[in-house]
Amino acid sequence: MLPWSKMKANGTIFYRYLAGGHRVWCVALMFISLVSNAAIAAPEDEVRSAFDRFVAAQNAHDINAVQSLLLASPDFLWITRGTPVWGHEAALKRFTGLYEGTWRLDPDPSDLRITVIGDRVAQLYVPIVFTIGASGQPAQKTRFLMNQVLLKTPEGWKVSSILPIPAPTQ
Repeated sequence: MLPWSKMKANGTIFYRYLAGGHRVWCVALMFISLVSNAAIAAPEDEVRSAFDRFVAAQNAHDINAVQSLLLASPDFLWITRGTPVWGHEAALKRFTGLYEGTWRLDPDPSDLRITVIGDRVAQLYVPIVFTIGASGQPAQKTRFLMNQVLLKTPEGWKVSSILPIPAPTQ
């Protein structure tokens, strides 16, 4: 740092000294703003990633991967064919049975919406086509409006409810 007497004697040096300091502050504020925006966007990205893993696990019929993505709780809820399935164990048993036949999920990522409700809760909505068929039977394609609630746990985002609503035909 220049001594005050030199800054006072040479106004140009003093101006450059101050202007340089302001640039540093502006750059620092821009960096903080970018980091803050990334932190705000992170939950949506994490939820989207969890949903992508859920779809991949479903389509691979990987019950262990599905289990790792469901909330391990008796309060887990999945409504399927108008029937509530309570608890992750009951859901895993149901998925295992469905995997014996045709079971495929094809979400429409262009309409996927994620709403972060709080620090630990998010709602996901996406139109999705289910291809379902019992073993040895022809598969049927049905369009649903998929709704999921996900909770953030120490292990990451977990699906706490699956609420598919049959969509009108297009």
